[in-house]
Amino acid sequence: IAASRTPADRERPSCHDQYPRRSSNVTDWNPAQYLRYGNERLRPALDLMARIQVDSPETVYDLGCGTGTITGILKERWPDAHVTGVDSSASMLERTTDVETGVTWQHADLNDWQPERPADVVYSNAALHWLDNHEQLFPRLMDTVKPGGVLAVQMPENFGAPSHTSIADTVQEAAWQERLAPFQREHPVAEPSFYYDLISRLSSSIDMWETTYMHILEGEDPVVEWTKGTMLRPILDNLSEAEGARFLESYTAKVAKAYPHSADGKTVLPFKRLFIVAEK
Repeated sequence: IAASRTPADRERPSCHDQYPRRSSNVTDWNPAQYLRYGNERLRPALDLMARIQVDSPETVYDLGCGTGTITGILKERWPDAHVTGVDSSASMLERTTDVETGVTWQHADLNDWQPERPADVVYSNAALHWLDNHEQLFPRLMDTVKPGGVLAVQMPENFGAPSHTSIADTVQEAAWQERLAPFQREHPVAEPSFYYDLISRLSSSIDMWETTYMHILEGEDPVVEWTKGTMLRPILDNLSEAEGARFLESYTAKVAKAYPHSADGKTVLPFKRLFIVAEK
């Protein structure tokens, strides 16, 4: 189920209100937890790739490649290209050994990443919302793209939904509030008009859309398990075992009310995402 709108429909926000400071103390990712809903997470990545109109790229970068699943698919689409998967998580990159050979893997911080050579395609699926200062980040990434090349980005836009607002509500409930504040990312993605104004002047054409995916999830608390693989990860890593159990108990109760089981026992999770494909 998809809902689309144009950048003109939105009012441009203040950049300083959009991006809280990112802490360098966030611990590494858990690939198994993240891949628990691998098929659901893969679908927007494929939807983004399908809109890239580049026939024979020489150089392709996958920023925030994670375990490398989509990087391998990028290599399958463009077998003659030099494809590099880049990620800051050593745990995620350890899983890339099972992926298509012929891909180069790079352990690097995307905050200051620079390509070894200008790119025909810079691709990033569900990664850039973890970085701050988008008003500087996106122009820098456009600078890495050759004329005629493409920057293709997908970012979650579900931060106003109960799955995410319930995290902030639970953080504010106890003495851990001050300690966890640096690890919250309540508004990491700006309105679409912000990105259009930022990128359109640097590109020859830009394609933007929003899609709301209706994920049909199984399990007792599937929305909790979903967020444990992403937004809850740095929160729980900075709590003791006992604190983490208390946090999850409170958060789970909130989420259960917002996302009740359907008659068949499954749970519907609406999840909105923003897509940007800019040709230089």
